[in-house]
Amino acid sequence: MVKKLSFADYDIGGFFDELFTENGASRQGAESLIEQINAMSDEDLLSRQRGIEAALMRMGITFTVYGDEAGTEKIFPFDLIPRIVQASDWRHIEAGLKQRIGALNLFLQDIYHEQEFVKEGLLPREMLEKAKSFRPQCVGLNPPGNVWCHITGTDLVRHSDGAIYVLEDNLRCPSGVSYVLQNRLVMKRSFPQVFADSGVRPVVNYSTKLLETMLSVAPEGVENPTVVVLTPGIYNSAYYEHSFLAQQMGVELVQGDDLMVEDDRVYMFTTDGLQQVDVIYRRIDDDFMDPLAFRKDSMLGVPGLMKAYRKGNVTLCNAPGTGVADDKVIYAYVPEMIRYYLSEEPILPNVPTYVCQREEDRKYVLAHLDELVVKAANEAGGYGMLIGPHSTKEQQEKFAAQIEADPRNYIAQPTLGLSRVPTIVDDHFEGRHVDLRPYILCGKSVWVLPGGLTRVALKKGSLVVNSSQGGGSKDTWVIADSKTDVADPESAI
Repeated sequence: MVKKLSFADYDIGGFFDELFTENGASRQGAESLIEQINAMSDEDLLSRQRGIEAALMRMGITFTVYGDEAGTEKIFPFDLIPRIVQASDWRHIEAGLKQRIGALNLFLQDIYHEQEFVKEGLLPREMLEKAKSFRPQCVGLNPPGNVWCHITGTDLVRHSDGAIYVLEDNLRCPSGVSYVLQNRLVMKRSFPQVFADSGVRPVVNYSTKLLETMLSVAPEGVENPTVVVLTPGIYNSAYYEHSFLAQQMGVELVQGDDLMVEDDRVYMFTTDGLQQVDVIYRRIDDDFMDPLAFRKDSMLGVPGLMKAYRKGNVTLCNAPGTGVADDKVIYAYVPEMIRYYLSEEPILPNVPTYVCQREEDRKYVLAHLDELVVKAANEAGGYGMLIGPHSTKEQQEKFAAQIEADPRNYIAQPTLGLSRVPTIVDDHFEGRHVDLRPYILCGKSVWVLPGGLTRVALKKGSLVVNSSQGGGSKDTWVIADSKTDVADPESAI
């Protein structure tokens, strides 16, 4: 029987491919993987794919799609052909992410205090004042060490020019890292020898690094800090991840009614009585965190939590108010933040961005809606977008009206030719577009997980990788510089 699942006839389709060069040669680090897959029978490869899918289902790795009439609980689709990142590319990415987080932390400290960036005219005041996620309740706050964003997931894309661009920042409650860890677990069980041959960097220590980050920002003077993960509950789309990370760190998973505030200190109910809580990894949005400070109708938060935080008796990770830096309009000003706060040029560029609040930008966008990607400032998950080349006249007219009515709420960007990775489609390989979300931990030092979540647009030709829009994931293999920094084939991940 002729083997169909071979890379011999794989077509890169004119896009930058993460496994193959333009002339079809294997990229550095991909040789062993490609050789083994080409040597496997179709049935063997498909059997491994099915085995991985069954393992992920048994693990309960799901996400929730709100409003889906077919049912909310979904298994996150997975494709076993990994995305490979060469060591030189990763050095560049890591340096750029550390630089960006440094500037964003300084920006957040500034805008909730002196607002020098605004006073200097580098960010129009109305852009800040109209940011829905700017929290007046956070003005004057001083998080321990002035660290605002402890856990960040920054979305990166590679364009057809081969360069890496920052697509957006996620500083509120970035999700997805549990998929990274579990994807690696099932991949190593399926391809142990390829890991050994390829020199893949490990991700096993993420949970350890996460806990170290939490402990490093505990309130001053606390000798043995108690850390908890605060979840909205089982109906949240990322509840699996909340429980997984709590279990991996060896800390309690709590909901709002498991905590109370007394004398401006936070306590957890236990079978032995009240236990003081020092650090809260919150996976709950600002609005619902404390009904005394934010939404009064919230049943998910802890009354008095913000007062305890302001008094310095508890640390919240991430700090409330960080969401202003997730605003897609504020994103457009991050390169200038890097120049202003760090006196450096950005290592990782933004995607060129038109801010519709600016009259000149708005005119251009309205005249080129069929070419651009238009995004709402505070939407996520692939919602609130217009992908111009794939849109209808009716959709373009609808977005034009929305932009005219509320220009501050929209940005536009050129349609990028996202890089692709071979993906199993029925009985052959086809290229599918991908992005990459590395995870950055910031406490007393900054650490970047080597790799991150590669999201893949499983629909042919689609540029939307979000799970809620039919996307899936792949394992991400960062190739080590030396054999001393590789994943142990015998370890779990």
